[in-house]
Amino acid sequence: MAIIKLSAIERRRLSAFITCLVFAIFAWLFTTLSNPYRYTVKQVITFKNAPLKRAFHPLQSDTINAVVQGTGWQMLFSKMDGEQKPVSIDLHTLDSKNYIVLNTQLKQINLKKELNHQIIAFNPDTLFFDFSNRTIKKVPVQLVSAIDYQRQFAQSDNVIIKPAFVTISGPAEVLAKIRSWKTDSVKLNDINESFSSRVRLQSVREGNLDIVPKSVIVNIPIDEFTEKTMEIPVKLINNHNYYDVRIFPQKVRVTFTTSLTKYADANEDDFEAVADLDKWRVSGYTVLPVTLTRLPSYSKIVKIEPQNIDFIIKK
Repeated sequence: MAIIKLSAIERRRLSAFITCLVFAIFAWLFTTLSNPYRYTVKQVITFKNAPLKRAFHPLQSDTINAVVQGTGWQMLFSKMDGEQKPVSIDLHTLDSKNYIVLNTQLKQINLKKELNHQIIAFNPDTLFFDFSNRTIKKVPVQLVSAIDYQRQFAQSDNVIIKPAFVTISGPAEVLAKIRSWKTDSVKLNDINESFSSRVRLQSVREGNLDIVPKSVIVNIPIDEFTEKTMEIPVKLINNHNYYDVRIFPQKVRVTFTTSLTKYADANEDDFEAVADLDKWRVSGYTVLPVTLTRLPSYSKIVKIEPQNIDFIIKK
């Protein structure tokens, strides 16, 4: 690679050229950013002079786009500053109509702003309000989830949601159709421990509904599962004629999955195994299938031995 060698005079000339170029760029930027421009910024809406005799609800977002005239410097700093500036909207005309034309309030809004930083227009330029009869209703929160567990792990107890209910306010005819309110989807992959986090509720689609709170705490107990085997007595049911019935065996071995946390607490009182005598009386079965009608929550049956039992009826 060739190396260019410059004499002392050439180095001074190059240094002077670069210095002049930098000053020229800065001068151009300063001149350009000092010129007036029109640009759009988001503004947060606040209300004043609300009507005293009419209950209302805005039908649009609490932020709007404002077209602002200002210098390039102001435009640059507004892009860098992510904070949304508030705009106070006067609602005194809602006593006689259900909308506010923002452009008619530009003069009084701009009185509180710098002369070189005036709002030119709003988008949208009209705010609409709902004056229908509003009611309040509490509904349960419904968790939406898609969980992929690590091998041998699973949910081990009921999901706890705090608060379990949310308060919705809006038109009575709309609230009558709402039975619950869903959360945003909780997606977990290869999970092997309990989950606890704040989860947002799904957004309101109708502009005339309010929901409080906007998020809930979700706790999902997750534990490692293992197998356990117990002997469970078999109960005979549907012995309508009170026959003297002997069953063999009187107990069956039940193998089931249980979380490690509940392993020691699981006992035969958590189970109910039954044999239905109607299987013989109505259907002519010669052996009776064993069915489990009660078992611990979040446990799964692996096998029952034997699955069928013999019986003798003494008449």
